[in-house]
Amino acid sequence: MNTEAKFDKAGTERVTRDQADPEAIVPAGALELTPAEQQVIDEFCSRPRRRGAKVKVKSVRTGSGGKLALVPTHQNELAGHILLMSSVGTEEAAFLDELLKQLSKVTSQGDEVDERGLNFMLSVVQGIEPRDQLEAMLAAQMAATHIAAMKVARNLMQTHTIPQQDAAERTFNKLTRTFAAQMQTLKVHRSSGDQTMRVEHVTVHEGGQAIVGNVRHGGGRAPKNSKATS
Repeated sequence: MNTEAKFDKAGTERVTRDQADPEAIVPAGALELTPAEQQVIDEFCSRPRRRGAKVKVKSVRTGSGGKLALVPTHQNELAGHILLMSSVGTEEAAFLDELLKQLSKVTSQGDEVDERGLNFMLSVVQGIEPRDQLEAMLAAQMAATHIAAMKVARNLMQTHTIPQQDAAERTFNKLTRTFAAQMQTLKVHRSSGDQTMRVEHVTVHEGGQAIVGNVRHGGGRAPKNSKATS
C-alpha cells in the first residue's frame, strides 16, 4: 500500500489511501490514531479489493431531440461497458443495458434518474459477485427488496395510527422474509446440492445389518461397491 499525505494552501491535509482511491480530505492534525485503530486501517487498506464500475446519466442528442442515457463513468466508454458487464456476470450488452434501466426505475421519481441511488443498487449487485445472468437478476431483486424494506421502515417510524402501524409492520416483515429467502435461494443455487456422509464407525446389534460405503442423501439405490455385513 502506498499511503501519502499532502497539504494544500489552506493547511488541509489530503490523505490518499492508495492510487486507485479518490483523495479523502480531513482537517490537519486529525490523524492521531490509536495503535488498534491504525491496525484496523492497515488491514483494510492491504485487503485485496474489487472496485465496481459505476454509471452516470448523460444527455444524448437524437434526431427527434434528446434523451437521457446511462453510460459508464470510465474515461474509455468501451472499456467501461466491458467492466460493467464483467461485474454483473454477463457477456451481453443488451442484458446490461436493460438491467441498468430496471435498477434506475426502482430509485427514480418520474423521469428523473437518481444517479446516486442507481449506483448504490449497482454496488449491491456487484458486491454479490454474480457469476451469470440468473444470479445478476436475483441480485437485482435483492437490491430492490432492500430498497423497498428501507422505505417501509421509514414509513413505520412515522406512522400515527394503529392501522397504519400494523399495515407498515406487515409489509416490512414480508419484505425482510423475502430478502432472507432470496439469500437462501442464492446459497442453494451456488451449492452443489450433493451432500455425502461417510460412515466411519458402525455398531451392529445381533440380527441387524450395516451398509459399509458412501451414503448419499436424497434416496436412490445403494452404490455398487457397498457391502452388507452381519
